[in-house]
Amino acid sequence: MAGIVPSMSVIEFAPACALPESIAPLQRLPAQSWQGGVPAPTHAVDVAAEVPVALVFNGISHAVMMATPQDLAEFAVGFALSEGIVEAPGECRDLEVLTHGAGTADASCSVHIEIPPRHFMRLKERRRALVGRTGCGVCGIDSLQALDLHPEPVPTPDWAARLDAAAVLRPFEALASRQTLNARAGSLHAAGWATPQGELTEVLEDVGRHNALDKLLGRLALAGRLGEPGFVVMTSRTSYELVRKCARLQVPAFATISAPTTLALQLAREAGMQLWGLCRPPTVLRYV
Repeated sequence: MAGIVPSMSVIEFAPACALPESIAPLQRLPAQSWQGGVPAPTHAVDVAAEVPVALVFNGISHAVMMATPQDLAEFAVGFALSEGIVEAPGECRDLEVLTHGAGTADASCSVHIEIPPRHFMRLKERRRALVGRTGCGVCGIDSLQALDLHPEPVPTPDWAARLDAAAVLRPFEALASRQTLNARAGSLHAAGWATPQGELTEVLEDVGRHNALDKLLGRLALAGRLGEPGFVVMTSRTSYELVRKCARLQVPAFATISAPTTLALQLAREAGMQLWGLCRPPTVLRYV
């Protein structure tokens, strides 16, 4: 499939995306700390919520992902684009986020999207019933032949060719202060969008690294900003599915706080993407 066609139109979604009976992204739960073998009194701490989120296209559930119940409209649009379900942001219509069983142990969410018939037919032919886990990238694939390991070529714009270590490291210096959920719970990944000069403009969080990336890409799509100059930064390792998603949306540069795998490097090289790893100021590693 060809790369995603950027659309500058802003996607509108149903008011149900802001239900009053929503599921909080953090929960207060009891815990006991120990210092030097001495226990302290039990107190409440913030713990990240992780709930099933069903992604429903044209009334048919395609994937159930375990995710943090926040920014789910962005998550669904980003997933639809980065997984190649649709080819342009404007093909996601009538977006609606629903909450089920809020306040119970069986709480869950579903996101409903209408997509064009030609994409829906292709989706049904793929017969992928994903049951996602926070660390899994191939859940639901029923054969090795179904793996999509050949990314679209990503052109290198002039600004990306001039991208240097200082600009790559700059957003990482600001990233921790923008991770509001992780600052309280300590268990969430973040995906951020940086300008060619290294200014951090967006930060989205989730317990799953690929979920955080989809939320970021969906945020850009909903704002009509896909295709603008910039690169992705993340607080995770560089896994192959993250590179695959970025290549599909024509992101020319990708930087993470940890290191890549060999497969991630292989895909990045095939796509022509810049890959930066171990971004921990003042040092960074660029893979060539």
